[in-house]
Amino acid sequence: MEKSYYKSPIGILEIICENGVLVSLKLVDYIEKSNVETDFIKDVKFQLDEYFSGKRKVFNIKINPSGTDFQKLVWKELQKIPYGKTKSYSKVAASCNNKNAQRAVGSACNKNPIMIIIPCHRVISKNGNLGGFAYGNKIKLKLLKIENCFETIQKI
Repeated sequence: MEKSYYKSPIGILEIICENGVLVSLKLVDYIEKSNVETDFIKDVKFQLDEYFSGKRKVFNIKINPSGTDFQKLVWKELQKIPYGKTKSYSKVAASCNNKNAQRAVGSACNKNPIMIIIPCHRVISKNGNLGGFAYGNKIKLKLLKIENCFETIQKI
């Protein structure tokens, strides 16, 4: 397991990789001593640089999130939401062939181990409200602003 850190506009991101695959990307409060710089981690950081500067809209990073079958299904659906767009919890549930699973979709978003790359921040309530976010709606709104999600931001 390799661990590194990335100072982003939304805070410190902890990057955890195993065998050239990203398994975790999350916000943390501080940088621990372990800070590995493999070529794969350098590429993750490069792609994050491009994302935060508005140049990258699609990530090209191998990922392997750990979760239940349903969570993995939701996370696959989230990766289909285009940069700069949002989708409601109920529409994500419907695309997972379970139209009544909005709360389960919200729970899967909350448990997402690879933020940004699995874009749970793009999932909002059907009434246009932000809904929730594991790191708070301030961070969710910042990510939506980075992606110029004007249709969503204008409703808030």
